[in-house]
Parts: sequence; structure tokens; C-alpha cells
Amino acid sequence: MNVARLAAVDAAQAARVLSEVREATLAGQRARIAPRPVIEQSWGRMLRSGVDPDHDFRSRLLPADEVRRRREESPLRHVMPVLRQGLLSVADVAHHIMVVADAEGRVLWREGSSPVLRKADGLGFELGADWREDVVGTNGVGTPAVVRRPVQVFAAEHFVRSHASWTCTGAPITDPKDGSLIGVVDVSGPLETMHPATLAWVDAVAKLAEARLRELHLASLERLRAVAAPALARLVGRALVVDRDGWTAAVTGMPYVRRVTLPKSLAPGRRWLPALGTCAVEPLAGGWLLRAAEDPLPSTTPRIVLDLSRVGRTSVTVDGAAGSWSRELSPRHAELLYLLTEHRAGRGAAGLAEDLFGDPSRTVTVRAEMSRVRRYLGDFLHHRPYRFREDAELEVLLPGDLRDLLPQSTAPAVARRRAAADAG
Repeated sequence: MNVARLAAVDAAQAARVLSEVREATLAGQRARIAPRPVIEQSWGRMLRSGVDPDHDFRSRLLPADEVRRRREESPLRHVMPVLRQGLLSVADVAHHIMVVADAEGRVLWREGSSPVLRKADGLGFELGADWREDVVGTNGVGTPAVVRRPVQVFAAEHFVRSHASWTCTGAPITDPKDGSLIGVVDVSGPLETMHPATLAWVDAVAKLAEARLRELHLASLERLRAVAAPALARLVGRALVVDRDGWTAAVTGMPYVRRVTLPKSLAPGRRWLPALGTCAVEPLAGGWLLRAAEDPLPSTTPRIVLDLSRVGRTSVTVDGAAGSWSRELSPRHAELLYLLTEHRAGRGAAGLAEDLFGDPSRTVTVRAEMSRVRRYLGDFLHHRPYRFREDAELEVLLPGDLRDLLPQSTAPAVARRRAAADAG
């Protein structure tokens, strides 16, 4: 069923149909019309995590000073003008509100139609509220954060019954520096205000916000480059200057490296980094000066932990001779590394393309993504074929229920693993 098309013609009829679908599905019966896959998968996660569809659970609101602190520290504050310009003027006229939440699902901004804001208060859709999917069920904030793509949730597609009079459309906003989730922008209102173009509209504005973040990052690198030039001019040997996230501003004595993977808590001293090996780390205004050292650190057995246990938040952690570092993974990189854990002997580009897309000819895409992965994993990941280092200890942390494995993934190999768990 095309929910958007039906709702545009007759919102009340669409709501009744979806209510029948929801009741049948939650009762374990086969509905005469299947729910959309993104909604059905979300409902499955809710049932497994114990969310009650008949009771409106609300976690404690964050105090006002904590909301203020999160606003001041969030990169989202830089794109609020973009979001307001792109969404608010239309939202207010269309009886919608704009809600912006951080990566943890906490509502940090909420603006728009005054009557709708008052109705939202009745649902607990307030500043500081927790709208993660596993707290309040399928919704336009929590569900896009999990699946990492825009989602419209109409009427009874909401898992919790009390939300069924609303339509919510949300899109994730990711950090262009590393692909990590920084928040979700959502446009919500009474179900009769639903419009089929809302999903594309919200997605387009979210992408404008990401473009603005990219512009700001490039500007900050230019400022760091001006500071780096005189510092590097005095050095002999291989060195580079990077910002706090590892993006390169300037290099000397070595080929240009676009980005260096840094530990989360980098400190001055002697460290091992994938792009340079052993190096001396010195603070520089707005970044770090990294100078390559010639004497290597003593060898030790590395340990690699791929953490897929948290729905929507995946990471890889490496423990080696020079300490430990972690990196949050994009959905695509999480898929690729998971597939390689299933093929410890190695997997070629065609095999990974078959696993990811069901099409072994899409090797160009696979090679491009694997090149990006190897920029931060360095020698811990070999190629020809792609595989983890043979001497590394590899641990994979999976969700308690494998039906929740990489829920945003449409890769055939991942879908088969989820389906096998469902059948079991």
C-alpha cells in the first residue's frame, strides 16, 4: 500500500487501514495489507525490546540547564539557521512543528505552530524528552536514528497507540567529518496535515544542513593550515598537522594523507597511528602536530573488537602496542567489517559486492569503500583478498537478538542472517 498516496486522498481512511494492519500484526495475525518493511522491522524491534504499545511511557525530562549545555556543545547549533529557514515557514502554515534531537534522541529544539506545540506537550514531545525508538516506540525521531535514513511514520504506524493521531517525518543529520550521527530533524503534526512531499522536503533540508557543516569544517581547516605552515617549515623529516578529528591541514616530507585516525583521548607524547606508525604528538592551536619517528614500537598481538551490539551505533576498537583507539562506523563500513568477520580467510571485491548488493559486478563501489576503511585500520586490514590481519585477535559483539543485527542494512547477506534468526 502506498501510504503517502492514500493519506493525501483520504487521511481518515488511511488511518483506519493502518490501524487494522497494526492490530493484526501486534496480535500475531496476518494483516490483509502488509505494513511497510521499515515499519514492520521497527515493530519487531519494539516487541523484542519490551516496549508496551498500549501505554505511553515517558522518561524524565532533562533539566533546562542540561538542555542548554547540550545545545552549546552540539554541532547542530551551527545548522539551526538552515533548518529554520528550510522548514519553519512552511511548517507553521501547515500546522506542523519542527523538532531537532541529538544523537541520543533528546529533544533540544522545538519550534513551529503554537497550537500543535501545545498538543505535543500532551504526548510528552517536549524539550529534554527522550524519543529514542526503544523508549517511545516507532516514531519520526528514534526510527530514522536507527535505520540512518529518512522515515515518515503515519498514524497507526506509530507503535504506541497514543501517538496514532500524528504524522511524523524525520531525517538523520550526520557529521560530514566522520559519518557519525549527530541528530535528527523531524516535522510533526496532526495526521490530517500529512503531505506526500514531506519526506523529500525534510530529507532535502537535512542534506542542506550537512552541506553547511561541511563548509564550516573546510573553513576551520583553512585556519589551521595558516597556523601549520610556519611550524612545518622549520621541520626536517615526515610530519603533518591535523585537526582534532584527524583531518589533514598540511604535510611535509611525505605524501598527502586525507585523514589520520586518532584515539578518542589523544595526548602529547609518543603514540602509534595507522598513517604514520610511531610518531611524536604535539598540541597545536586547533589541532595536532604529528612527527614520524624512525624506531618502531615493540610488536605485540593486536586485538580488534567489532561492536555491533548497540542498535544504530556501531564501532571498531583496536588494542595494540601503542594503546587503544576506537572509531564509530558508518552503516556501510559496519556492513563491510561484519562481512569480513564471516570470511576470516578473506573475501574479494566481487564476493563483497554479491554480499552487499546481490550484484558481483559492483566492485568499484566496494573497492572505494574498502579504501576508506583501510585509511583508518591501516595494516590491521589486508587486501587481495580483503581480510583482517592473520595474527589479530578478533572479537565480534552482536546484539542479543540477531534479528536486530544492523537494522539499517539491506545487504542480502545480512538480511539472510536476520531471517535465519527469525526462523529459528
